[in-house]
Amino acid sequence: MSNASRPAVRPQNPHFSSGPCAKRPGWSPGVLADACLGRSHRSKAGKAKLAEVIERSRAILGVPADYRIAIVPASDTGAVEMALWSLLGPRGVDVLAWESFGSGWVTDVTKQLKLEDVRVLKADYGALPDLSQVDFTRDVVFAWNGTTSGVRVPNGDWIAADRQGLTICDATSAVFAMDLPWDRLDVVTYSWQKVLGGEAQHGMLILSPRAVERLESYQPSWPLPKIFRLTKGGKLIEGIFKGETINTPSMLCVEDALDSLRWAEGEGGLTSLTGRSEANLAVLETWVDETPWVSFLAEDKATRSSTSVCLKIVDPWFAALGETARADAAKRIAALLEQEGAAFDVGAYRDAPPGLRIWAGATVQTSDLRALTPWLDWAYAEVKKTVAAAA
Repeated sequence: MSNASRPAVRPQNPHFSSGPCAKRPGWSPGVLADACLGRSHRSKAGKAKLAEVIERSRAILGVPADYRIAIVPASDTGAVEMALWSLLGPRGVDVLAWESFGSGWVTDVTKQLKLEDVRVLKADYGALPDLSQVDFTRDVVFAWNGTTSGVRVPNGDWIAADRQGLTICDATSAVFAMDLPWDRLDVVTYSWQKVLGGEAQHGMLILSPRAVERLESYQPSWPLPKIFRLTKGGKLIEGIFKGETINTPSMLCVEDALDSLRWAEGEGGLTSLTGRSEANLAVLETWVDETPWVSFLAEDKATRSSTSVCLKIVDPWFAALGETARADAAKRIAALLEQEGAAFDVGAYRDAPPGLRIWAGATVQTSDLRALTPWLDWAYAEVKKTVAAAA
């Protein structure tokens, strides 16, 4: 650990929140000047903007031409729940949970939909469930990247190519920063507010032909709210997947999403975006290797997130504190970093073990993470000194 003197250089952009995430480098409100404001989102101009978001997203992500893409209400949560409520029921379901959002989908499936044939495959924060136990004759619900634990699946090799059930993947903190195997995924959801650094409320729903077939051949026994309905008369409502949104979107947010997508294209597309995120993780890995008081919550490098990097404090002094004192000390570190203007919103998620969570997605500059690490050392030393003096 470095000495306790205050670092001289702050990150140029101290925004390290895991959602909403940092805006792309060089962003300013001026990029919204061409927004389609004061007009119907169903006007020719409005629908053209919405369709452009869909097609630019398809091109950057390499989504197959026969997969449908829709802009839907209520961010990633809305997109996931639209899929769960519309598609689940004909088969048993395996739900994977290794952090808070996966646990949320377990609650939806077991306590809200009240499905009977459900297997929950769980793991503690920092680990993955045993992926070899997943049964692909069943529908499977999982997050690609655990935003609140910093643990991601290593790849798509564990997903059966000849699966009988559907794979429903919450990819909100993975898409645009990790390579997704589209042939293994039937439903993918995300929001603009994560890796794109966009604004909230809007979700994206991507459906494979197999998912569309399920929608057109299966009618759930429970009522579907209007904002969840993807079919009419047993057929897919194709307009939803061409920019005719179910509810009214914010055209300011749409313009912001278009700016992010154009920036991504200018950076070199998905390969460049994943490279930026992996380079950011590498900065933090080097620092952790050299720093005795901290470690990754995800100990297995193969499953360590390159976007939502979760850190645990391993100093014996910290471990000797009581549970409440540990949580308080970790919060003090995050508060001190914010007070100094060095890092905003880097506390661990409320349900996660006490520690820090640093967003390292594609919109974060590697130079800012290099500038951040001395501040992490300084803030930890300051809090340790304060707590020890009060003991």
